[in-house]
Order: sequence, then structure tokens, then C-alpha cells
Amino acid sequence: MAKLRAAIIGAGQIARKSHIPNYLSMGDEVEIVGICDRNIEAAMSAAAENGIPDWFSDHKEMLKMVKPDIVNVCVPNKFHYAAVFDSLDAGCHVLCEKPPGISYKEAELMMKKSEECKRLLSYGFHLRHGENVRIMKEKALNGEFGQIYFVKAEWLRRRGIPGWGNFTNSDIQGGGPLIDIGVHMLDIAVYLMDYPEIDHVSATSHDLIGKRKGVGLMGDWDPDKFNVEDSLFGFIRFKDGSSLSISNSFALNMKEKDRKNLEIYGDRLGASIFPPETFGEERSMLTNTEYPFAKDDDLHFKSLLNFVKACRGEAELLVTAKQGAYVQKMVEALYESSLRGEPVRL
Repeated sequence: MAKLRAAIIGAGQIARKSHIPNYLSMGDEVEIVGICDRNIEAAMSAAAENGIPDWFSDHKEMLKMVKPDIVNVCVPNKFHYAAVFDSLDAGCHVLCEKPPGISYKEAELMMKKSEECKRLLSYGFHLRHGENVRIMKEKALNGEFGQIYFVKAEWLRRRGIPGWGNFTNSDIQGGGPLIDIGVHMLDIAVYLMDYPEIDHVSATSHDLIGKRKGVGLMGDWDPDKFNVEDSLFGFIRFKDGSSLSISNSFALNMKEKDRKNLEIYGDRLGASIFPPETFGEERSMLTNTEYPFAKDDDLHFKSLLNFVKACRGEAELLVTAKQGAYVQKMVEALYESSLRGEPVRL
């Protein structure tokens, strides 16, 4: 089978450090035929550094000229919708970086467009591709957890406000840590819970640390331009009676520099994802089981490889457009609840 012709929209950090090198490592599967960026110098330099034959400042022109089979969208969140929609309209399969967009409406429209065009649309929820998640999903499918009634998800940073890019600009990103790192944990949680119907969402958010100068462990940020939350804490209740809590921060006065985990509670078995462990009872004894063999290579690579294989019809797409829209709906509701100061019913 011929190589898939890939085009990249966005020549920033995620494209240069993940998408481009990973595609170049798939020599027999993919060839990168074009890259574009509104900053034409960024596109030119990325092309020169990686042997990409064509570069552009406009993605519509690139789609018309190089006629790719697949497109990777690596632009800031605000611009996901237009890039994805136009790429699908051009007949391409699309992998877009997370989150799907700024709003649930955008995610839903992109999902419907992919269905209309009969093209695959996936999102860069690369943590879903981990061996730890695969193990727990298999246990959930086998009924080993019994009834999963509560999941606790958190990704907290002590002083992890990114000092580069648009991460503190709400207009460009749509929010702060929830839409940047919290979406990963929400994605894994509801994947393991099998996407129960949402009843209501409640959340509080805070920006007390980010709006003043402080110690930065991920570069210095400008507090005068900080207009996102530095932390958000939320609770989601589902119509089947189960629930999910989410805690995330760019800046929080805690001991660790970074804490990431997801805990699953079922009536037969419980588990922790980072690292993978299960907690249960067997023969009147309490049991704890570790999974030291659950080692992962580059999860970004696994995400891209799954997308490529799915486009070739050789694998099932792990992250679908419908699942991405579901996660976007939760993100939007959490932000709405924190803004309104009351629960949001869906």
C-alpha cells in the first residue's frame, strides 16, 4: 500500500517535537508533503529542518496544492475548528491535538462533518494509549471492577504555569489547566466508565496565584496577561448514580511539584492508574496487585500510529470524534458552573 500523504497545520512546539519526528520515523507508512503556519518563517524553518517539500502560510492553500490524505492539526485551541472543518471538507482524515475546540458546539459540528464526509476524526488524547489504561479498560470490560460508582481524577502542579505560548490567554485557549491538562484525566475517566449520561456538573475555579508574580517551574509568566483559572475543582454526577471528581491546577500551594493520578472505585475492585495497581479482596484476604510490566514507550507515537493504522483500515480508532465531543461537553459545563456559581444540568 502506498504511503499516506500527511500535511501539518501549525509549526509550533507540539508539531516539531512530536508529530513531525514521529511521522518521519514511520518511513514505510507516511510521508509529510506539506506544513503551514500563519508565521511563514516558522513553516519554512520546520520544512527545512525536516525535509518537508512544501510550506505555506494558509492551510486552505496547502490542502488545495498538496492534496494530503491525512492532516494533523497542531494550532492553538481557538483555531482547531476551522482547520479541522476545512481538512475534512477537503476529503482528509484528521488528527487534531486536544482539546477538540473551544466549545461543545464546535466539537459536535466537527463530529457531524466527519460523519458526513465519511472521514476519520481523532484527537490527541495520547495518555489513553498507555498500557496502564489498557489494563484497566480490559478489567472494566471483563466486569472485574463490578459496578464503578466513583472515579477521582487529578492533575495538579505546584507552580506549573507555562511561561510560553498562549496557555494563559483565555481567548486563544478557552481556559487554563482544565482545558489543557484536565481534559486528559477526564478523557481516561469516562473512557473507563463507558461514557454514562451526565446529570449535572458543579465546579469552582480560582485565579489567585496566577495573577501575581511568583516562582515558575515551567518558565516565567506575565501576571498582567493571566486571564485563565490557575485551579479548578469539579464534580460530575451521572444519571446512573455514579460520579466523577476532577481537580487540576497550574498553580497550587502543595508539597509535590506535580501530582497526576486517577482512582477507580467499584464494588468488587478498586484501582489507581499512575502507577497501575488494583485493590480488592480474595479468599477473605485484602489484596493489592501491582503491574510493573506496564511500561510505555512514547505515547504520542502510539497515538499517531493508531491514527495511521486506522486510516489504512488496519486498526480500530481508539479516540473517536464522538468521544472527543463528550469530553468537550464536560469541560464546557465545568467552566459554566464555575462562572455561574451553581450546578449546571445537562
